[in-house]
Amino acid sequence: MIRIEPFTLDRRAAVHEFNKRIGPSGFDYPEEPAEGHFLALEQEDVRGGYILRRQQFVFSGEAREVAHYRLPISEGIVNKAYATLGMQLLRHALKQQPMLYALGMGGLQNPLPQMLKAMGWGVWSVPFFFKVNHPARFLRNVRPLRKSAARRMLLDAAALTGAGWVGLKFVQRPVGEAARCELAYSFTPWADDIWTNAKAQYQAIAERDAATLDSWYPSEQVRLRVGSQGWALALDTQMREDHYFGDMRLGSIADCMAAPGDAAEVIRAATRFLEQRGVDLIVSNQLHHAWQNALRSAGFREGPSNFVFAASKKLTELISNPAEVHMNRGDGDGPIHL
Repeated sequence: MIRIEPFTLDRRAAVHEFNKRIGPSGFDYPEEPAEGHFLALEQEDVRGGYILRRQQFVFSGEAREVAHYRLPISEGIVNKAYATLGMQLLRHALKQQPMLYALGMGGLQNPLPQMLKAMGWGVWSVPFFFKVNHPARFLRNVRPLRKSAARRMLLDAAALTGAGWVGLKFVQRPVGEAARCELAYSFTPWADDIWTNAKAQYQAIAERDAATLDSWYPSEQVRLRVGSQGWALALDTQMREDHYFGDMRLGSIADCMAAPGDAAEVIRAATRFLEQRGVDLIVSNQLHHAWQNALRSAGFREGPSNFVFAASKKLTELISNPAEVHMNRGDGDGPIHL
């Protein structure tokens, strides 16, 4: 019989053995206990687990506690005898906090978002936007477009002749030199004013006051302050044999905050900053329509998204329009995968 309990120090060896058994799946569970970490136990063996991150959300100006359902994983991915354990983990999490959301999950077609949708959750794709800064590097490394020999030859020719540069520059508008930002080494205290002024303008948004942000994001990540209007969290990552981006130098706007009317200025400033650093490609996932429009106005194009937002029934009751919800990679596991 399976029981679900908090992860305690005496279970570390059992978690390690669990990770060895599910190793071929490419997933693993953290091997050090922390608040909100739960394990599914069969006698003394670990058969699965999940993480519950409790946080404050603001819904049209009203604060409510919500929890992020993170890294649900079970031995069912390698052993069909535990195929129903994923449902058991989810039901346990809903008892802890009915206002629950999940984020990421690899795309709408995957088992977890499909299961959540069947249970009556609201499930939406979080659009993916990209802007090419170095067309030749992009064309030689963009793995999803290079799956056949014919496509590889065509893209390599476009990169070599400069045709790719002409085509991409034609559909992408520059942000202009007026977009300015400055580096900040902490969100405290200046980000509190931005949060206070903007939070009620979103139907739903996770708390982004200065103290919360400084606890979320390590100091080595680039905080960009855009005057008194807003901020963005930018990453500049050298990819290595990535199955999407190959060996590109990837820029990402992983998180951002401003009143919806100031979103365009924040995106332009963050985009110009990353372009000047010399990244090959800039990407961002944004759910709110103001941030999507801001990306489009800065020359970004929309591509296929593998990033999904799912809200439990109780949480969905507070969301009449997902396009009014501020949601991006900062609300999930953060920008760790970029």
